[in-house]
Amino acid sequence: MFIAVLKIIGGLIGLTYGADRFVEGASDIAKSLNVSTLLIGLTVVAFGTSAPEMLVSASAALKGSPGIALGNAIGSNIANMALVLGATALIIPLVVQSQTLRKEFPILWVVMLGVFVLLYNLEVTRFKAILMLIGLLVFMVWIVVDGKRTAANDPSLIEQENKDDINFKAAIFWTVFGLGILVIGANILVDGSSFVARSFGISDAVIGLTIVAIGTSLPELAASLAGALKGEPDLAMGNVIGSNVFNLLAVIGIAGTMSPLTISQELMYRDYTLMLLITGLLFAFCLWQSRGDKKEGALNRGHGFILLGIYVAYIVVIVLQSLAAPEVISTASVIS
Repeated sequence: MFIAVLKIIGGLIGLTYGADRFVEGASDIAKSLNVSTLLIGLTVVAFGTSAPEMLVSASAALKGSPGIALGNAIGSNIANMALVLGATALIIPLVVQSQTLRKEFPILWVVMLGVFVLLYNLEVTRFKAILMLIGLLVFMVWIVVDGKRTAANDPSLIEQENKDDINFKAAIFWTVFGLGILVIGANILVDGSSFVARSFGISDAVIGLTIVAIGTSLPELAASLAGALKGEPDLAMGNVIGSNVFNLLAVIGIAGTMSPLTISQELMYRDYTLMLLITGLLFAFCLWQSRGDKKEGALNRGHGFILLGIYVAYIVVIVLQSLAAPEVISTASVIS
């Protein structure tokens, strides 16, 4: 057990450090191409901070732990919105641009509802997984094209940074190095988490929704806080929205392509539904703050407190449910 705990801690450290190096290198590469901060948040940073979820879920699927793979994706989305944005807003209020309210939020809704329809029969077949990956490709193409068009119409959106200050070879090195650390950290984390789940007789879905989800959301938390503190709220919001799309389409898609997955009813109807409700609440907060003549919405400290409160209550509920009645958790998701 002691070694398993060390693996979990070591895996989380590896994921956090690897994601930081990956995002740093990838962001420098993106900046050299003169793209907007929002576009960087929706693509490079979102992909980089979602890399832990992708690798953990792929590793879990290959090792026969579907609960960790799916619980990680859905749990990370809940953590991104309630924990990451809640904590960020509590420290510094976030201004949300009207473009985000008009474009990115609706796209996130479409993706969430589309994936819900695909997963409604509690199965992730390879065909469904491929559809998700195709959806991800469409999303990527759209945001790149739309981002370049928006930046062309408003050059002020382009981050002004001297390209001479960016070492392109170093950026490539850190991107590759960070990805390698992510792969190692993901495998170590899954091994440790699986052993803990087996030892306590709880489902791997609960482990995926709690320890693994929070751990793989640490890069999103770090990136969002850094963006907010640097006066770039679009980076923080774009990172979370982009990461949530990646988590659903890429994380589940990659895991399902490697190995067909079965979803527990609790994971689908309790956790996925909560994810939809929190997304609606988040959108309502921003939309309400942008009413009238305002062109921007905002997440203030009150909203942050509410989001964090919801997340704490959610974690307490699923842990108590798993401890009180472990036998009701879908045996299809329990590690054999």
